[in-house]
Amino acid sequence: MCIVLISTSHPQYALIVLDNRDEYILRPTSRPHWWTARPQPAVPNGPANGTDGSREELAVLSSRDLYRAERGTWLGITKGGNFAVLTNYREMDTADAAHPVQGTRSRGAMVTAWLEADPAESTKQFVHRMLDDGGVKGVGGFSLLCGKLRKVSGEKNIQPLAIISNRCDDAEQVPWICGQRGSSYGLSNATYLEPSDENKDALWPKIIQGTDMLNRALAAAGDEQELLTSLFQILDRDEFPPNHAMDLEEGLAHLKNSIFIPAFGGPRHQQEMSEAQRQGNVKQTNHDFSPAVEVLTMAARPDPPKPNGFETGLYGTQRQTVILVDWDGNVTYVERALWDSNGNPIPRGQGDEIFHFKIVGWDHADELRN
Repeated sequence: MCIVLISTSHPQYALIVLDNRDEYILRPTSRPHWWTARPQPAVPNGPANGTDGSREELAVLSSRDLYRAERGTWLGITKGGNFAVLTNYREMDTADAAHPVQGTRSRGAMVTAWLEADPAESTKQFVHRMLDDGGVKGVGGFSLLCGKLRKVSGEKNIQPLAIISNRCDDAEQVPWICGQRGSSYGLSNATYLEPSDENKDALWPKIIQGTDMLNRALAAAGDEQELLTSLFQILDRDEFPPNHAMDLEEGLAHLKNSIFIPAFGGPRHQQEMSEAQRQGNVKQTNHDFSPAVEVLTMAARPDPPKPNGFETGLYGTQRQTVILVDWDGNVTYVERALWDSNGNPIPRGQGDEIFHFKIVGWDHADELRN
């Protein structure tokens, strides 16, 4: 049950993104790193992106899920500016066959589908590819915020971002956001709603609180480091009940109220977490310790995939990410790990990975609007 907060309100930054990944703490996940992908053609059997028919490799920055074979992710960006972040949809009817809680296909593969897309494919074309031909069938409930980060020439705006969901029947129902300055948005685990007075009663409390806090932080922030500090403070806002020993079913009712989710779980999950920490301490004593700074080549946990997904140990906010994109297309990408691979807490800041790069093609938006 994640949250994404996004804004076009800061004068120095074209786009600001905040994300909490809420997941089972022990779910094996790589640290963020650059990896390469062969782009998929914009249409089946279509032309490749190279003039000689070759497919030039794409440089992708993200963490990756080590539990499922697809090695998907919840958030990522390419050097060419393809950006995507995903949240799960909170399914209330577990008997709804059309909208399974756990699909046969990975939600994270929806993110990599855009990150690995042909650079010639526009966001609008991708939306149609996903929805027109059943591209999201067999996937558990999700919302995917995606787009090509580009400055619109002659304007102080960026190209809009789309929110794809398997609650959309066709591409015409897809919301588009961030195309205008001065707005902040929130996306969590329900259908996306515009931040208006009309929708305020239907928005989750943490979305209302998060966008309000974000607007205040952007108005008050000084230099980049001060801004990053204030943004991570938003992601740390904890309105969860003090009883962290409740089971997941009981805790679900509280997830919509708190931006940050402290690790919680019932007796079985508490025991699993303690055992993982004990094993980690044994490894550390034997000088065979693998901290949270894992790499993708590290083997995933040996337990086979389960019908209901990974449900081992405590549940809570596992990773936090802040992305800043300035008006020259310079990106600051900070991901904060809060736990090591054995479920031991990492002091704030000590699990940070920071990347800086410039988006290739930032000023070339016009050719990619259709």
